[in-house]
Amino acid sequence: MKAFVINEPGKTSLVERDQPQPAAGEVLLKVACVGFCGSDLNTFRGLNPLVSYPRIPGHEVSGVIVDAAPDALKEFQLGQEVLVMPYTACGKCTSCRCGRTNCCQFNQTLGVQRDGAMAEYIAVPTEKLLAAPRLSLAELALVEPLTIGFHAVDRGRVTSNDTVAVLGCGAIGLGAIAGAAARCARVIAVDIDDAKLKLGRLCGASEVIHSSRESLHEALAQLTAGDGPHVIVEAIGLPQTFQAAVSEVCFAGRVVYIGYAKAPVEYETKYFVMKELDILGSRNATAQDFRDVIQLLESGKFPVQSVISHTTDLAGAGELLRQWSERPSDFTKIQVVFD
Repeated sequence: MKAFVINEPGKTSLVERDQPQPAAGEVLLKVACVGFCGSDLNTFRGLNPLVSYPRIPGHEVSGVIVDAAPDALKEFQLGQEVLVMPYTACGKCTSCRCGRTNCCQFNQTLGVQRDGAMAEYIAVPTEKLLAAPRLSLAELALVEPLTIGFHAVDRGRVTSNDTVAVLGCGAIGLGAIAGAAARCARVIAVDIDDAKLKLGRLCGASEVIHSSRESLHEALAQLTAGDGPHVIVEAIGLPQTFQAAVSEVCFAGRVVYIGYAKAPVEYETKYFVMKELDILGSRNATAQDFRDVIQLLESGKFPVQSVISHTTDLAGAGELLRQWSERPSDFTKIQVVFD
């Protein structure tokens, strides 16, 4: 079978690999659609600390069940279209023992710590599959990236009484916007790109701030009667936005960080104490987050076609990944569509 490989930073290729065989409890998926994630972009750029090379990327996956180990198809059937929850859980670490398996100490995400789904076939444990018959294969592959934002909203304990500012309107930030809007919160989208801010509105933001044209502090103060948002979700990963989240959130507010900053961050730590802030990390997603996103997509209220900005086949994956690295503002979500 053909597989797409990031051989080292900046270099990709198509290779031939043996088709996997499903082990006990596994099914064989014919991969239908895989989305490129920001983690894949960082792998291509050599900025992903969790990756070793060469690596097959891809953890935003939809496919069709074409084979299965004996007794593996208790809840599924051959020919069924499914999506994949791409994380592992050891069951033994402190996070697993307290039921938060999404942040398992020894998690291995497809395409990050282990080879991913950017290949014609992949073997997957049935416990990692979800079916949503009302969704297309492209929508099934879009579920996982949206769950990351939904989980951040859940970590921030967002309610309908909250004003939530989301810093960054990339695919992950759009998921956070949609997740907060689904909880009937007031959402403010922040970005430096007009097209991304337009997407933010389509995903549920009631106000937007173009932070390269206006002061983020002054705009947030005006929109919140000087208080600042109750919750700020940081979905960019820059030191200055990590700092801004702490500076701009209200007293007794919550700050949720989704990704890593790409450089060390210096804080004015007095705000941690004076505001008595909740500083929260958000990693991966839970099964409930997946169910919530599926429900959103089934409602037809999410602008799927606007968010999927680029599609390609497996042969064009490397070139489109390179273009994304060179012109990141031109892309929102790339999906690789298989035959």
